[in-house]
Amino acid sequence: VQLVESGGGLVQPGGSLTLSCAASGFTFSSYPMSWYRQAPGKERELVARITSVGGYTNYADSVKGRFTISRDNAKNTVYLQMNSLKPEDTAVYYCTTLISRARSWGQGTQVTVSS
Repeated sequence: VQLVESGGGLVQPGGSLTLSCAASGFTFSSYPMSWYRQAPGKERELVARITSVGGYTNYADSVKGRFTISRDNAKNTVYLQMNSLKPEDTAVYYCTTLISRARSWGQGTQVTVSS
């Protein structure tokens, strides 16, 4: 299993970013995918989750209405569209999936929201 995140960077408050996670090594279309984030000094937290065919999504309360998770099973890629970014969204963002009770993580991509 390999998960490679991209798209992070520095953005001003109120700005937008789209993260991507390219997956390989497993049947991507068969598994739910999630985005987590970890801010300095804090525990890793769930941001958003999407089912295998994308029919159901759920979000952390802190990002509802601002973030959108989506997937393209033809491209083996999951996305996180982030709008109206706030300084408290600053964190390393990870994509992840659970296969046979083993959770796999990407290397993460840094998102910094600052003026």
